[in-house]
Amino acid sequence: MSRIAKMPVTIPAGVEVTVGEQNVSVKGVGGLLTLKQNTLVKISSDAGNLSFSAANETREADAMAGTMRQLVNNMVVGVSKGFERKLSLIGVGYKAQATGSKLNLTVGYSHPVNIDMPAGITVATPTPTEVLIKGADRQRVGQIAAEIRAVRPPEPYKGKGIRYADEKVAIKETKKK
Repeated sequence: MSRIAKMPVTIPAGVEVTVGEQNVSVKGVGGLLTLKQNTLVKISSDAGNLSFSAANETREADAMAGTMRQLVNNMVVGVSKGFERKLSLIGVGYKAQATGSKLNLTVGYSHPVNIDMPAGITVATPTPTEVLIKGADRQRVGQIAAEIRAVRPPEPYKGKGIRYADEKVAIKETKKK
């Protein structure tokens, strides 16, 4: 059995988990998240814990038990604490400005780049060169951060661009004569 699936998911106070025939729903302070239930995984609930096990003895069912456990755990953490990604803008004149549900980036193009945030995702700019993306859905927070980074990825010679706050960019040496 998967090592991840062996660990139960503890449900904190203020979080409500509903396991149905088709979906698993998690409701909390951060909102409501749903996940389609896989037929290869059995979910059992007992005293504030969720246990996951493979429905049959196949390798695929064993792998899906660990995957479903981690997805549900991410949903529980997301609605209780939330997830965030931090981006840094490196470059002369590079800046970001958050207005409502829009992010305005000035990153060296002849025009500003405007990005609309989907529902459930909030964006903030504590400083003009930092972008903070928050939300309850871990996958969507990471996807939005990747899309913002893709506007101007860090280049390898000077390191200019948009990068994750914890990302290390290897700077290449320039060509010599």
